[in-house]
Amino acid sequence: MASVVVDRERRVWSLSTQHTTYALHATEDGKLVQLHWGVRLAPAEAAGLAGRPHITAPYDLPLDIEEQLPVDGGLRWGVPSLQVTFIGGVRSLELALVSDHIEQEPHGTRLDLVLADTHFPLTVVLHYRVREDCDVVERWTTLRHTGGGDTPVTVHRADSGNWLLPELPHYRYSAVWGAWSAEHQLRREPLPRGELTFGSRHGLTGHQANPWIMLDDGTATEDRGEVWTVALAWSGSWRLTAQRRFEGRVAVSAGFGHEGVTWRLQPGEELTTPPVLGAYSEGGFGAASRAWHGYARQYVLPLAQEVRPVLYNSWEAVAFDVEEEGQLEIARKAADLGVELFVMDDGWFGRRVDSSAGLGDWWPNPERFPEGLDRLADEVRRLGMGFGVWVEPEMVNPDSDLYRTHPDWVLHHPNRRREELRTQLVLNFAREDVGEWAFGWLDKLVGDHGITFLKWDMNRAFSQAGWPAREKDGDGDQDRLWIDHTRNVYAVMDRLRANHPDLRIESCAGGGGRVDFGILARTDEVWTSDNTDAFHRQSIQHGFSQVYPAGVMAAWVTDAGRAPLAYRFHVAMAGVLGIGGNLHQWSPEDIAEARELVARYKDIRATVQHGEQYRLGAEPGRGLSAIQYVYRDEVAVLLFHPHPEVLPAPGLLRLAGLDADAVYQEYTGAGAAGPKATGRVLMSVGLPVRDRLAPGDWASALIRLRPAR
Repeated sequence: MASVVVDRERRVWSLSTQHTTYALHATEDGKLVQLHWGVRLAPAEAAGLAGRPHITAPYDLPLDIEEQLPVDGGLRWGVPSLQVTFIGGVRSLELALVSDHIEQEPHGTRLDLVLADTHFPLTVVLHYRVREDCDVVERWTTLRHTGGGDTPVTVHRADSGNWLLPELPHYRYSAVWGAWSAEHQLRREPLPRGELTFGSRHGLTGHQANPWIMLDDGTATEDRGEVWTVALAWSGSWRLTAQRRFEGRVAVSAGFGHEGVTWRLQPGEELTTPPVLGAYSEGGFGAASRAWHGYARQYVLPLAQEVRPVLYNSWEAVAFDVEEEGQLEIARKAADLGVELFVMDDGWFGRRVDSSAGLGDWWPNPERFPEGLDRLADEVRRLGMGFGVWVEPEMVNPDSDLYRTHPDWVLHHPNRRREELRTQLVLNFAREDVGEWAFGWLDKLVGDHGITFLKWDMNRAFSQAGWPAREKDGDGDQDRLWIDHTRNVYAVMDRLRANHPDLRIESCAGGGGRVDFGILARTDEVWTSDNTDAFHRQSIQHGFSQVYPAGVMAAWVTDAGRAPLAYRFHVAMAGVLGIGGNLHQWSPEDIAEARELVARYKDIRATVQHGEQYRLGAEPGRGLSAIQYVYRDEVAVLLFHPHPEVLPAPGLLRLAGLDADAVYQEYTGAGAAGPKATGRVLMSVGLPVRDRLAPGDWASALIRLRPAR
């Protein structure tokens, strides 16, 4: 299904996915421009677009917005995707197409277009990949310094690709923004004229935005309309700019790094950017989301076929009051609920009794764990659970043995303050010795104690991001740390997984500060937010679901907020269920109800974690809303009506994604129950829901359907 076809006479390359085509063209003046990104075209149809006149700007200026990688150079005044400086201060690129290469891969097809500067020793390779049974187009770029000597090329901007949208009567963007404890807040607004930029200068993906944008003509809904999405697979600083030009075209350029950061490309070196991904859908925002979810499960996640376990995390119950007997006591209570993975959070290591000391000293606190972690780990396993721990490898407290021994390992500049946040400093993971140190103790920790889960946290952004040793070594390229820190985090995770096949990793960064397709390629789930209030979580999880699948969304039931236990569980059951409440304070009735709800989640979790997701009804938290999952012949619907309104709630809820001719019936643990209805009726008329929700605040329910036997 996936293919790349080249028409050499008209110099057109057509990349086709399951339902779409992405076509590009080398013009007579040597530019690579986009011809089409949308519905699937035959190669001949795509090649025919090369003869059409290009839209030009007023005064007949070139329209650089159409280019695959607009450079800083020539008659271009838009957002540059690539900016470099050559010897002599030359900041103008002139690229010419040298060759192309098409390669069949095990699950798709790859196209490489090689360009070279007409004078200076720089080669730019534009990479493309289309996959089988998937509508995502992958792009990335490689810069190669092909010269000799010792003169570097300075790279100011190296985006992974530029994406052009078709001419539409209107443009609307969808994106998420927020802050710590308020991540993934969805916004759908008219795209302003000019340039709209999202990004992170934090050294990680960030809480304030996430590296994706959806665009439509302003009329798309959850279940109909054309939607274009661009997403960047990178976990460090990044920038994504959508520019809306006067002449009526829109393009999106995205890549790693942020303004003011430069990298030096030495002779013989190359710099490869992270993937930037594009997807087109004709089925509205819901279909766009499902396309991204499917892509993540099929081509990103290391072990997407697994079913994630129900976990218990001790943080919200005991905070830093961590010691062996207390952890054993709460582990026994968790096991009684049906929990399958027990995770001990912060406070188990070094002299870590609060946030002011111990980070960097990764050995069990001898006063709290006199015999190390073995007794706790063995007892947790005897209780039938896996054993996991919280770690924060990229951070250090100044009050630690590590910092006293290696003060040069943190990000810092000479003659400047080392400003602490949460009494922490950031370790420079771009240093090979820091990466080797981190891998060494993590490898030993996991191997010695049979740990099967790491909650990998990162609780503060970069500051004073210097690397003085690079200056002393004569390199001077300190800004490479913005790239190499993230890449070495990836490398440590990859090495750990290779050494310990049973290890699973959760990405956490002060909540949802490191969520992207880059980190998902080496982790199994992500911590969505430190905000565990069930009502707040609904909007957070709604925004998260626009691009990322439920099977990676860690969601806990805690004691936060005012919602009753069942409502809290139902919200958390929309992803990977975890429990973080203080079980010592739960009543016998709470324990019994929780035990039943954990069992019900286990019945539906394969459907939730692997199924197609449909967002139904009102926006979460406003009226009656629902999330529906369809996996094989199983259907699970989570209903929410947090607050009654003056007008009655809808009595019927139209479902989606069903087999129209199949006959469905509600299914409970005791077997089939209730009336039967065809999928056609359930999707066009609806499922009766009014009587399923208790009157008053915080009404919620779980409904399971199966084809009638």
